[in-house]
Amino acid sequence: QVQLVESGGGSVQSGGSLRLSCAASGFFVSSVYMGWFRQAPGKEREGVAAIKPDGSTSYADSVKGRFTISRDNAKNTLYLQLNSLKPEDTAMYYCATGRRRVGALLESQTYLYWGQGTQVTVSS
Repeated sequence: QVQLVESGGGSVQSGGSLRLSCAASGFFVSSVYMGWFRQAPGKEREGVAAIKPDGSTSYADSVKGRFTISRDNAKNTLYLQLNSLKPEDTAMYYCATGRRRVGALLESQTYLYWGQGTQVTVSS
């Protein structure tokens, strides 16, 4: 049974940092496509970062150079390091897996399984 559990969210000031974790069970993070998404109130869910089984990564332009996606195969956990945070980064952050179609890895429709989310709030 696939399960994703996010943690690490919180409230920080502009310019601060957080590291989000996504603990996975029922599969190996090293073997699948995975992504991080976020959704702010009143906005659509948007892709933030994705990682392929070969370790290659992709990022939304809005976070490129500030966020880093990575994984720890031994802990079977996906991470998202958030640096130089801005108020516009405030959102619920979700991890996802279960690629169900050939498509852009930063599109939410690409993934079948989702975690419950962790809230990130950035104040100015």
